Amino acid sequence: MAVARKTIGERLAQLEAQRKTLQIRLGKQERAIDTRRKVLIGALVLHRLANDRDVQIGGGLAAWLRRELPKFLIRDGDRHLFDDLLKPQANEPTIGNIGNGSAAS
Repeated sequence: MAVARKTIGERLAQLEAQRKTLQIRLGKQERAIDTRRKVLIGALVLHRLANDRDVQIGGGLAAWLRRELPKFLIRDGDRHLFDDLLKPQANEPTIGNIGNGSAAS
C-alpha cells in the first residue's frame, strides 16, 4: 500500500500551524513567568512592610509606595486594593509638612 506524499505546500501549511501553536505556548509560558515574578516581588514588598521595623527599609518603602502607587494605578478597582498602603501614617512626613519641623523623627 503506497502512502500519498504531502505536497510542499501542504507540508509548509502544517509547519506554519505547528509554529503558531508553539508561539502561543511560548507566549503563555512567558506570561506565567512574568506573573510569578510579580507575585514574588509583591510578596517581598508586603513582607518588608509588615515585618521590617527598620525605617530605611519598611518606612522608606511605605513612603515611596504612597508617592508612586497613585501615579501607577489607573483604575479605581486597582486603587481600592491598596487603600491600606496609600493612607498616610501619623508618624510619616507628608508633602505638606516636610521641612517645616512637623515631621516625626
